Amino acid sequence: MTLLFAATTAAAPTPEPAPLDVTEREVTASNEKVAMAYAALVRMWSANFGRIEAHFAQPSIVRYRGTVSTACGVLPANNAMYCPSRNIIYYDDVFVARQAKAAAAELGTDGDMAAVGIIAHEIGHAVQIQLGEDSNIPYQNEATADCLAGAFTNRSATDGSLEKGDLNEVFFGLAAAGDPTPQYTGDRRIDSQIAFRAHYLGHGTREQRRANFTVGYKHGASGCLEAFR
Repeated sequence: MTLLFAATTAAAPTPEPAPLDVTEREVTASNEKVAMAYAALVRMWSANFGRIEAHFAQPSIVRYRGTVSTACGVLPANNAMYCPSRNIIYYDDVFVARQAKAAAAELGTDGDMAAVGIIAHEIGHAVQIQLGEDSNIPYQNEATADCLAGAFTNRSATDGSLEKGDLNEVFFGLAAAGDPTPQYTGDRRIDSQIAFRAHYLGHGTREQRRANFTVGYKHGASGCLEAFR
């Protein structure tokens, strides 16, 4: 399984501000936007698979709160995950609504693409697995999923549905879920372990995630598969 947030020992993370409270109305509005984005993602990837005479098996999408037991293990709160053995995307809808609200507060926008980017990333995992492009290196899979989310955002820009500020909202979401920048100690043995985790595990730093997303935004899905194969 792939978690949006994964444990890392590369460096102690910078303390995050307390999460914003969200109302049920805000969560409902966020869920509606996620549902619209999910439908657009399925349409896009189904069309792309059709061009290579393949079938895209659309994942189911399940909301949860707190923790949830899945075929891929227990998923903690404040997370999202694609479970390949069941072809299901799980997401904590309160967490996703908070991400959107935090982006809106920081950027002065509606914040919706911070939430959409999370779902686009998880569907990216389904795409790469169904294409047989998944790797045994976790970071490689996360980089590809970020890139494929960028390819979807490029399509949104092409069809005119991307609003001013949407890219910054996506980047805000990627930064919030990025791994800490590695902090090396000067001890060769410890630093080699830190470097290994940075290059092979996790989602990548916020800078890496933004760069990986940008590859997809500029070059589309084919650029992602070429870059991260």
